[in-house]
Amino acid sequence: MRGLYFVVTAIMAGMTSALPANLTGTRRACGTVLSGAKMTAAEEYFNAHKPQIDLSGLSKCISVYWHVISADNTLEGGNIPERQIENSLKVLNGDYRRSGLSFSLAKVDRTVNADWFNNVGPDEVEQTDMKKALRKGGASDLNVYSVGFKSGSGEGLLGYATFPSSYTANAQDDGVVILYSSVPGGTAAPYNLGRTLTHEVGHWVGLYHTFEGGCSVLGDHVLDTPPEASPAFGCPTSRDTCPGGGSDPIHNFMDYSDDSCMEEFTDGQTLRLKAQLATYR
Repeated sequence: MRGLYFVVTAIMAGMTSALPANLTGTRRACGTVLSGAKMTAAEEYFNAHKPQIDLSGLSKCISVYWHVISADNTLEGGNIPERQIENSLKVLNGDYRRSGLSFSLAKVDRTVNADWFNNVGPDEVEQTDMKKALRKGGASDLNVYSVGFKSGSGEGLLGYATFPSSYTANAQDDGVVILYSSVPGGTAAPYNLGRTLTHEVGHWVGLYHTFEGGCSVLGDHVLDTPPEASPAFGCPTSRDTCPGGGSDPIHNFMDYSDDSCMEEFTDGQTLRLKAQLATYR
């Protein structure tokens, strides 16, 4: 992920304003807003300031503020029920159980605002207004916004997130924005098992995509994720796009595989996210 402030996970094929109808046959992709040079600067700062102690035993409970943004009071309008939010947290906690992180739902609030639901996206004024009005807590608190991504820079997106290193420069922007129908039981198949939230929270705790940098040595700045030339789609077993290092990490939460294919973080990713949290959150 070449960027410091936010990443965007988008559905590029078959993009229509009819989302969130079933998304079978579409593919994820990621767009960024900052240059590789700024990512390099962020990594240099992180390497200079991260704690020089053993963080393997670090555990942390993160409070989650969930902001349901809907066009109206219907499910189709984005007003997802409490059970889908609770199930999202169950998936999130299960996916991060080996990392020492846990997530506790602090509060759910609901806002009927068709403008925000339809038009929120990276750098859009609607996003700024929404987060200014609703964001709660501090650097260590996770704010999740579920929206419709119908138009503008948000059209067709699955989600986007801020990195830990962006908090000091723009605390108000901190958080994760996801497509409301990507939650467990939603209609955004094959991305409706909750792994969009897991993936975006991965960025929020400082992880890059597994295919970051392609087959280069630095890659995603985690040594035990096999190099990967490009994102994986679907669940292509035994895919191997780089010489050496083994098969591509298609089951990793930070790849682009279908939700049902995602199932793991590596030990190296766990150590990195703990160091990122200790440095920034």
